[in-house]
Amino acid sequence: MEVAKTATAEIKARGQLTIPKKIREMSHMEEGSLVSIVPVGNSLVITPKRIELDEARRQLRKLLKASGHTIGELVEGLKEERDELFKETYGTKKKM
Repeated sequence: MEVAKTATAEIKARGQLTIPKKIREMSHMEEGSLVSIVPVGNSLVITPKRIELDEARRQLRKLLKASGHTIGELVEGLKEERDELFKETYGTKKKM
C-alpha cells in the first residue's frame, strides 16, 4: 500500500469529517463505505470497516427475498453457469 502524507481536515458543524480523496482512493473507500473509529489515547484511528460474514449473509438474504428467488434456485443457477463456463473453457467432455 502506498504511504500518504499527513493530511488536515476540518470537522463541520454536524460533526462531519471529509477524508481527503487520495486517502479514500488508497483505502478503497467510496461514498457509503463504513469506517471504524477507535480512540487511542489522544488520537483516533480510522479504518475501513469490511463486511463480516454475518453481515454478508444478511445482505444475501435481503437480495434473495427482494428477487423472489430461493437458495435452491440460486445454487442451480450457479451450477448451470459453472457448466457453461467449463464448456467455454475446455469444450465438451469426451466419452471413452
